[in-house]
Amino acid sequence: MLRSIYSAVSGIRAHQTKMDVIGNNIANINTVGYKRQYVTFQEIFSQTINGATGPAGGRGGTNPQQVGLGVGVGAINTIYTKGSIQRTDNPEDLMIDGEGFFVVTDDINYEKRFYTRAGNFTLDMDGNLVAPGGYKVLGYRYDENGNITGEISPIQIRRSEILAPTATTELMFKGNLDSRIVEGEDHIADTVIKDSLGNSYTVTFKFTKGASDETGTVWNISIERITDQATGYYKDFTTDTQNSPIYIGGKRVDSVTLKFNREGKLVYLGDGTNIGDDENQFSEVTLDLSNLVFDQGEGLDEGKTVTPPGSFGKNGNGQILLFDDEKSSDIINNLTQYSSDMDAKPNAVDGNSLSKLEGYTIDSSGTVIGVFSNGVRKALAKIILAKFDNPMGLQKMGGNLFIDTTNSGEPQYGLPGGNGYGTISSGTLEMSNVDLSMEFTEMITTQRGFQANSRIITTSDEMLQELVNLKR
Repeated sequence: MLRSIYSAVSGIRAHQTKMDVIGNNIANINTVGYKRQYVTFQEIFSQTINGATGPAGGRGGTNPQQVGLGVGVGAINTIYTKGSIQRTDNPEDLMIDGEGFFVVTDDINYEKRFYTRAGNFTLDMDGNLVAPGGYKVLGYRYDENGNITGEISPIQIRRSEILAPTATTELMFKGNLDSRIVEGEDHIADTVIKDSLGNSYTVTFKFTKGASDETGTVWNISIERITDQATGYYKDFTTDTQNSPIYIGGKRVDSVTLKFNREGKLVYLGDGTNIGDDENQFSEVTLDLSNLVFDQGEGLDEGKTVTPPGSFGKNGNGQILLFDDEKSSDIINNLTQYSSDMDAKPNAVDGNSLSKLEGYTIDSSGTVIGVFSNGVRKALAKIILAKFDNPMGLQKMGGNLFIDTTNSGEPQYGLPGGNGYGTISSGTLEMSNVDLSMEFTEMITTQRGFQANSRIITTSDEMLQELVNLKR
């Protein structure tokens, strides 16, 4: 038999394998996150007829004489270039813009992990973010205090999740006190605070303009009343200044004294003592509601008092911070006295009622942000990504999934947008990176290679036929 027949058979087989790969690429032209493959060939064993000889005596050297015995598949490589972007506007559809793979698992202990570029995720009945086939997407969870944990677990977005109520611990005063109003004139402003159970209370403050001299102008801030929004019961401090809840340096005061210089800048905040001795002097001011009781309001019997059901302040200590002396620069910038409209008012820095999860978003850093019914936005989880020293060494497992191998290297986990990892784009998908023009070109060359090898077999067969005919 002729060696050419077997060489041609190996060529047919190799080109058939390449056509199989091309066909698979084209079949997956619209597969989310699919990465195209390409085939390279290599020659196989060559039969040596005569070996090489070196120059000797008067004769020169000769080169080796070898006949190749065909071709084989050298490699089938996967190309990890980024595919085109498809916009879906579905918040659960995610795309990695850059390097990295999503990490998914079907293991109850999360130890058996798969990797994918396909971000066509959905939510299951337990709120788990899952890939097709039920593989759970892994990431980090946030604790109740909003701190990210270091433990990898499934991303879970539960619609039944609630945000527990929190008490107000700090107020912030902002705005302008109109320098044009006359001495003794008042400005009323209020804000809403929360107790530990999420009940709402309106705290009404009064800003009263005091005397002015060549050094500046004095203002006083006092509390008018605190009202329970649910019942309408209130405590009026205008008729009970002896029980004012305002404290400065541990001393109860009926008002807070502020002084503005002639440029409209706040230079003093305290109990009114030593006001001219040291400018830019600020004291810590707190509101002590630990003994708050309501003794007035429609439907409340005369002489009867009602205690709020929840506690106030941090850890229920009853203290709400009004002015922090360690943040004097903030106080100076937040309160001014210019010839402009009066808009100074207090604002609650924190405190919320019980609320339920109404929706969520996923930002470019992979953070799942829950949107609650009271408007609060809270981080729930953060998606992690994996990358490899040699992504071509990953092994395909079907379903757009890969596993690591001894040649891919160990997975390196990180957060989107940092240390070389790509960012997350929500509402979009990464499409296949198959280029049809390239695939059709490869198809043509593969077809011609297959045909040429077929002709070798035909021609070799004709030569054998001629040899058989010699004996006729």
